[in-house]
Amino acid sequence: MNTSRATWIRSSHSMQNGECVEIRHGTHHVGVRDSKRPTGPHTRVPTEAWTAFLHHLTRP
Repeated sequence: MNTSRATWIRSSHSMQNGECVEIRHGTHHVGVRDSKRPTGPHTRVPTEAWTAFLHHLTRP
């Protein structure tokens, strides 16, 4: 995943102090990084796993 040209998205629920993560939707993966370290390391999660993670968060 090329992060130099990627569009990273910060949650609208992030705190004003900048302590949050950003995500980038790719073709087969979702990139996740620390917003305080945009040039630092990031991780890639398969799209299916990211979708399952979000579904789990929204379950009652």
